[in-house]
Amino acid sequence: MGFFSKDIKTMDDLFVHTLRDIYYAEKQIVKNLPSMIDKATSVELRKGFETHLRESEGHVARLERVFELHGTEAKGVNCPAIDGILKEADEIAGEVEDKQVLDAALIAAAQAVEHYEMTRYGTLIAWADKLGRSDCAALLKQTLDEEKDTDRKLTALAESGGVNLAAAE
Repeated sequence: MGFFSKDIKTMDDLFVHTLRDIYYAEKQIVKNLPSMIDKATSVELRKGFETHLRESEGHVARLERVFELHGTEAKGVNCPAIDGILKEADEIAGEVEDKQVLDAALIAAAQAVEHYEMTRYGTLIAWADKLGRSDCAALLKQTLDEEKDTDRKLTALAESGGVNLAAAE
């Protein structure tokens, strides 16, 4: 089923499809974060990725709860967007020899992932509210808040944490 396929007829269909999209994305993130942890040389960045891996595992579980509340099977649909973001991150990381530049590249890649997630969760919250599913919206909001917090931490690490400055030297 394509994103705007004929199988999506109602707002509820669209909600479920997008929920399955982010479910797939979160599972791919959980699968890919260990590689980013291994590549990170900054202790703070490594710790941040480790924390976010645990959070992402919680996001998967929280999404499974949303599926359950909504009475829908928890399953993913292919998400070319997250696949592309993760592939690009892996390719860039593989090309960078300078460890400080690598850390800056990993932060940029992680923020691309976070921004994708934030758009999906924000949309899902709005749609859940319109569908009268405040229970689902509340769970999705918890995850959105965690994604925003991770993005803020990554920005702080890059800027005031000195990763970008070290990479520029």
